[in-house]
Amino acid sequence: MIGHGPAALADDFPMDVQWGGHLRAIGTETFINDQSIYQYADTGIYHDGQGELRLKNQVFIGSQWSLETHYEFVAAGGDTRSNNNTLRRELPEPLAAAFTSSDILTDDHRFLSLTRILVSEEDYVAYHRLDRFNLTYSPSWGSFCIGRQALTWGNGMIFNPMDLFNPFPPTAVQRDYKVGDDMILAQVFLGLDDAQMLYVPRRDTADGEVKDSQSSYAGKIQLSLNAVNMSFMAARHYDDDILGWGATGDLGDAAWRLNAVYTAVGEDYRQENFIQAVANLDYAWQWGGKNVYGLVEFFYNGLGRSGDYARALESAYVSSRLSRGDLYALGRYYLAGQLQIELHPLVQNQWTVILNLNDPSGLVQPQMSWNMTTDVDLIIGAQWYWGATGTEDGGFYVSSPGRSFDVIPNNQVYLWLTYHF
Repeated sequence: MIGHGPAALADDFPMDVQWGGHLRAIGTETFINDQSIYQYADTGIYHDGQGELRLKNQVFIGSQWSLETHYEFVAAGGDTRSNNNTLRRELPEPLAAAFTSSDILTDDHRFLSLTRILVSEEDYVAYHRLDRFNLTYSPSWGSFCIGRQALTWGNGMIFNPMDLFNPFPPTAVQRDYKVGDDMILAQVFLGLDDAQMLYVPRRDTADGEVKDSQSSYAGKIQLSLNAVNMSFMAARHYDDDILGWGATGDLGDAAWRLNAVYTAVGEDYRQENFIQAVANLDYAWQWGGKNVYGLVEFFYNGLGRSGDYARALESAYVSSRLSRGDLYALGRYYLAGQLQIELHPLVQNQWTVILNLNDPSGLVQPQMSWNMTTDVDLIIGAQWYWGATGTEDGGFYVSSPGRSFDVIPNNQVYLWLTYHF
């Protein structure tokens, strides 16, 4: 029995181990506005760099079990980190926390603490973490996954209000890996349809305890009705009760998508309930012998304002949504578009435009990507914001005791070089 056990176990549970990952270097130059909050540290051009290693492993055990692990090592530094640290020393803590960004992904609010800082200096930091660490059981009826994983709901391409869990910013340069969260996710197949249920436990950063007021419970069902795919979502997300609806279909050779999300705000906030909605249409064609892809998207943000953005930032609810990363817009109506042109089978030019229709103000994001070799990709691009004073992207004035400045996004150029293995 003992001698034959391992062989029998190997026959019953054959294992397949897969490895992969990437090495990535990122360089940015940011043009800091003299009237921004950085006037209390330093302005001009900020030079920043980041290097990262992602090592991916997936172990398949038998036909129904798999273990996924993604290890990340990140080293980053430059002028932005140095001047953020200066602001945190010079400004009141709430003000500095609201208007300076962290260059470290922390696990303070996650169930598992899987991030460790290795080096933390004035102008650079190095840390490592597990971004995926989950076990999946996949029987014939569906799947059950527990641990750190990533999940995306919704049909938005640039704005995605139905995606409650670490959504990408509309200005994201790369969307290959979404930040993972600790969750339990179950999926049940219903013929051509399916249902998903999840639980995301989160800790209160004040005392480190897991609380329902910080966690998420959600369910979604997807149904195919003739040529239209529809989805329905219900969630308890932090203190909010949320209902969502989505639909996708074809319009000739184009594809359309709709999402609407209703949020009943928790009792702790003086904020009216609101609706967010997104609608988009995309189409691919050939133009002058080149492959071309176009996208147009409309986003309505019932939580946003048509102006007076400084007043919007005074809202505790808006501030909480901004800080936890599931809100990126202060305005109410947005129109976005994207055009991709394949200049060569290995070179693609992309233009993304986001327009705040109330101001107006907006963003233009040109980008060039080059598949240099089978394993090496290069992305070069820029982010250019425009608008008059008092607009969301042109900058608006805020004042606090002893300090006043413009809240204004800074123009940037960037380079991403990635080696895949």
